Amino acid sequence: MGKYAGKKAVVIGGTHGMGLAMVQGLLAEGAEVLLTGRNEKNIETVRRDLGAKAHVVRSDVADMGDIAALGDLVEEKFGRIDTLFVNVGYATLEPVALVTEATYDRQFNVNTKGVFFTVQRLAPLISDNGSIVFTTSIANVTGTPGMGVYSGAKAAVRSFAQVFAAELMPRGIRVNSVSPGFIHTPTMGIVDASDEDRAILMKVGDELTPMKRHGSPEEVATAALFFAFDATFTTGVELAVDGGLTQHIQPVPPQ
Repeated sequence: MGKYAGKKAVVIGGTHGMGLAMVQGLLAEGAEVLLTGRNEKNIETVRRDLGAKAHVVRSDVADMGDIAALGDLVEEKFGRIDTLFVNVGYATLEPVALVTEATYDRQFNVNTKGVFFTVQRLAPLISDNGSIVFTTSIANVTGTPGMGVYSGAKAAVRSFAQVFAAELMPRGIRVNSVSPGFIHTPTMGIVDASDEDRAILMKVGDELTPMKRHGSPEEVATAALFFAFDATFTTGVELAVDGGLTQHIQPVPPQ
């Protein structure tokens, strides 16, 4: 029996990258998992690979009807859950001068509005002394050119997490966030970027990160699992998983 045997978890955005790594970590230790995704190809792949071990649900976090239906489904399948991992990220690279109302709305609808109302719907289903973990971003604090709207949307999630932590405190529900830096995921967090753009981003990320490499989805999932189950006296915290990028660490030059 694994250490999460008997636990029930919901992973929003669990069909690839960091979310899938979280799902795999939970399953490996015996948890029962319901995960969501929107991309049909990713959903089919995960259903094939995981089989009956996980409940894979097509759900769009930006669709209020889907959020309501997801809550009903979680209640039907699980009744109560022990942890909720809200791993949502949609970014468009564009300088402030080129931002349109459509791109602004899309990023806030996914990253902010969808996240808020997903937690609003599922929080009543979390068992007392359970947990919620959000994926935020180092974009909250880095002031990265071209990431203005995304940065603002993710910073709002950080604030949401602190408010949820306060409001859910009477039920003993802990609410924390993991803040990834450059992580080697299929989309690098930018869905509409070209392969060339992603290659450039990877190179820049490796140069900027003090550890001189990208992180892995599994490294983010390890931090999220710690918050979900082991950090029993921690709430309202955002943990950078970024190879030291936002910690102002200067590597010692080679001698």
